[in-house]
Amino acid sequence: MTEFMLIGQKDNAVAMAKYMRNQFPFVGVKSPDRKNQSKELIKESKQMSLKELEELVRKLYSRHEREYQNVAIDMCEANIKRLSWRELKSLSSLILDRPWWDTVDAWRKIYSLYIKQHRADKEMVFDFFYSHNDFWMRRIGITLQLMEKEQTDTQLLEKAILKDLKTEEFFIQKAIGWSLRQYSKVNPEWVISFVDQTDLTPLAKREALKNLKK
Repeated sequence: MTEFMLIGQKDNAVAMAKYMRNQFPFVGVKSPDRKNQSKELIKESKQMSLKELEELVRKLYSRHEREYQNVAIDMCEANIKRLSWRELKSLSSLILDRPWWDTVDAWRKIYSLYIKQHRADKEMVFDFFYSHNDFWMRRIGITLQLMEKEQTDTQLLEKAILKDLKTEEFFIQKAIGWSLRQYSKVNPEWVISFVDQTDLTPLAKREALKNLKK
C-alpha cells in the first residue's frame, strides 16, 4: 500500500483552522472530499487483520493535520462490525490525543455504534467513560446514548448527568443539554420532569428544553 496522502486547498485549510481556533493544522479538504479521497484506503482496511488495522489507525491519527484523525475515525466506523471491546478499549487512548469537540464527538459515534450492536455491553462501556477523570471522556459517557432513542437507559443517562451536574466546563454542560434534548424527541415527559426536579445550570437547561414548549 502506497503512502496515503490527502489533497486539499490552502484557502480551506486557513478557514478550517480558524474555525477550530487555530489549534490544529489542516490539509484543507472538506468532509465529502475527504471521504471520497480515503474511500479506497478504507475499503482496503476491511481486508486487514485487526492488528494491521489498529496500527494503521494509530499511524494516521499521529499525523499533524486534523483531517487524518478524521480518516482514522472513519476507518473505525467502517470496520465497527468486526471490532471487539478489546480493540475499542485500546483505541480509546486516541480520544485524548489532541482532544476537541470534533474528534471527541466523532469517537462517541463509534462507541454508540458498538453498544447498538452489543446490547449486553452497554453498561460496561458506559462505566468506562463515566468513571474517567478526564472531562472529554465523561462527555462521551453523557452523550453515549444519543442514537438509542426508545432504548435509552434513563438510569445511566441520569447517573452521567448528576455526576457532572455542576462541573464548570462548557463542553460538559453542552453535552448534558444535548443528551436531554435528543431524548426529548422520544420522551419529552421524562425530560421535562427531570429538568423540573434537577438543579441544572442555565446553559444545560436551555439546551435541554430547546425543542420543547414549556
